[in-house]
Amino acid sequence: MSTLVGGLLGDPGGTLRILVILTALTLVPAVLVLTTAFTRIIVVLSFLRSALGTQQVPPNQVMLGLALFLTFFVMHPTLLQVNTAAVQPYLAGQANETEALGKAAAPIQAFMLKQTREKDLALFVDLAQLPAPDTPADVPFWVAVPAFSVSELRTAFEMGFLLYVPFLVIDLVVASTLQAMGMMMFPPTLVSLPFKVLLFVLVDGWQLLVQSLITSFH
Repeated sequence: MSTLVGGLLGDPGGTLRILVILTALTLVPAVLVLTTAFTRIIVVLSFLRSALGTQQVPPNQVMLGLALFLTFFVMHPTLLQVNTAAVQPYLAGQANETEALGKAAAPIQAFMLKQTREKDLALFVDLAQLPAPDTPADVPFWVAVPAFSVSELRTAFEMGFLLYVPFLVIDLVVASTLQAMGMMMFPPTLVSLPFKVLLFVLVDGWQLLVQSLITSFH
């Protein structure tokens, strides 16, 4: 192992390859967040926890784990395309790093553009001072990523607003009731929390939320 590392360090090409690999590893979290379904899912789950008024329930580890597995579920067809078009040819020696990256980016970009609003895409194309693309393949990857991210945030906030409305109604009803009873010093959130949790459980909220999240990408 030490001989291999020493050989790579002694070879300028090997040193550059190590640098590229380490740089790519540091970018993996950003790639996961900005080019997959993760952004929409984790933002909506955060809105849910805020709407319920439960500060640390579910815990952050559970939220992140659920978001990661739902992301993998949504991205599974795209990941299969990446594996077939890029990973397997690269492992078989039929494509170099550059060719493999180009083939891997194509399915991911197709997924992103399918979820990106034309208005957001046009904004970043205009900001980049690029000519209007004739086909989705003409959109540069570095333009598609921010356009997709902005579209995902907008969609996530729209879904979060719809999540907030029923729980906000419960908060208003409880606050008005307590005020009418003269219990103005009693925290309304202390009373409304059990009702919000009960409502969420009775309507099978987790199933509805997960179903809405997954079908929103179709």
